[in-house]
Amino acid sequence: MKELKNIVRTRAQESSAAVERLYITMRHLFNRGFYKPMGVSGETLREALLALRPEIYGSIATEKVELNGLLYVIERLPVGIEQCRFINLTSDEGYSKSHFKAIVPPKRKRNCYRIDDEQMNVEITRGRSDIYDILTHLTFLFIESHKIKARVLLDENTGEVSRDWQKLGEVVGNGETLTLEEREQAMSHAANVLGRSFSEILDVYDNFATAENPDRFIHVIYWLGKLAIEELVENNKRTISFSPILRERLGHHIHGEIWANNIKSVLKENGLIDRPIHIISANMHSVMNSLFAEHVLKTIPKFRDKDKADYAIYEELSKSGADALRKPVEKFATEHGMISLPDTSGTNIDVQIFDTEKIDWNKSAFPKANTSAEKPVIIVMDYAFGEQAYETIDELLKPYSEGKNRTLLNVVSVSIMGKAGILEGDKGDIMIPSAHINEGTGDNYPFENELTAELLEGNGIPVYAGPMVTVLGTSLQNRDLLTFFNKSTWGVIGLEMEGAYYQKAIQSASKIRKSINPDVKVRYAYYASDNPLETGSTLASGGLGTTGVKPTYLITIKILEQILNVK
Repeated sequence: MKELKNIVRTRAQESSAAVERLYITMRHLFNRGFYKPMGVSGETLREALLALRPEIYGSIATEKVELNGLLYVIERLPVGIEQCRFINLTSDEGYSKSHFKAIVPPKRKRNCYRIDDEQMNVEITRGRSDIYDILTHLTFLFIESHKIKARVLLDENTGEVSRDWQKLGEVVGNGETLTLEEREQAMSHAANVLGRSFSEILDVYDNFATAENPDRFIHVIYWLGKLAIEELVENNKRTISFSPILRERLGHHIHGEIWANNIKSVLKENGLIDRPIHIISANMHSVMNSLFAEHVLKTIPKFRDKDKADYAIYEELSKSGADALRKPVEKFATEHGMISLPDTSGTNIDVQIFDTEKIDWNKSAFPKANTSAEKPVIIVMDYAFGEQAYETIDELLKPYSEGKNRTLLNVVSVSIMGKAGILEGDKGDIMIPSAHINEGTGDNYPFENELTAELLEGNGIPVYAGPMVTVLGTSLQNRDLLTFFNKSTWGVIGLEMEGAYYQKAIQSASKIRKSINPDVKVRYAYYASDNPLETGSTLASGGLGTTGVKPTYLITIKILEQILNVK
């Protein structure tokens, strides 16, 4: 047993070192301005990722092509990127004013532009975490592409390829939608190319499909392999570059400052700048629905006997195709104190402002709200991404400046409701952090959490309390490192990407800069989107479905009860 513990700990240390190498290497390559992912300059990145073997990338270290990890990555990168030899990471440099059509990945808000047949530009407006995310995904993608190349290239001198590869080339070259027979033939050839069974291909095939290309899986596999073959046979190396403007702007809070000033300007215009302010980082539906959905939808017979404790209303609102239910709730909210601020700054963080003075609490889910004579203002901001959390909250908590006039914001509380990986429970469980530990540094941020495990227990959802680790990227975590965090004296219950950055900004503003109340209250709670320690429960295994609805609204309602002094 002692020997086994030593082995596990050694692997955890190796994994920790691999994360550190990835972090340092990516910053070095960014400062350099460009690199070739499968060349000498990208070698350290590849070796570190293979040493780490993140759970989300499954079989990255084997000869088989990883299918679930590939789907996870493809959903977070722009359509067509597998066809591009040149990938250019840029700042917001005016492409939105051009004829280029923005390509937005389905699972990650970022504007991308296909410049020509060989080049894809990806806009980075959310800070370094966005760069780490993309570079990690691209490194995985290129490693998998070379696995395909190794299985189909028979002679690198002549460029001779296998029959399976020739058949896939014919399918892609034809460009037509396949019949069922043709599709299954192509899937059979793809199975041989990928080292996977026909049933494994069948299970993931439709998940890659788009409305424009139901056979996208075959196209992705073919283009990945094609460019990898050309790298070896024709020496056409793929290149990732960073624009000079991106390198100049990164770290200067340019987008975060614009975003925060937009919010403060709206507060000023509506006479809200001097009122008590409560900030909530959440999604763009849970606060609005928690306040108004029960009242609005009780006019519909099937919701007449439901209340917020039932959660049935929220499950219906969360289903795809529920626009007919959502629109009247949004309309009612707008008529009763909600101001919507769709993002125009490039942060991709939308905002809602709720003026509680305009809310008739008898027409809400909180008839016992006691907001006193001060009538607080609630600012709801969409989820930030990694280090972007520091940039946005840091700017938002600064005084509002108009010429020489500075107005300090009366920020009473900051609440963070998010989703995270859990290390002790299952998807849908709740985590209440007592501290955030920043992975890869000595930084740790203990705090007095206004939310407690006792407050959320008794609702049929397991609740865990303890420290949480803020990671460099969810796609960089592996079992050994997370087991160490969980089983050692750290006692970590979960992992997420923003907590330490939020708390760093809050402590800086309240304890050092004195720009907000030093006694500002903080609330942190997360629901589990995955368990990276359990095979089949990682983020690559799929979404939560309606499993996340109850914990989302339970946490939101508890936050609102504290803000609204509901006894």
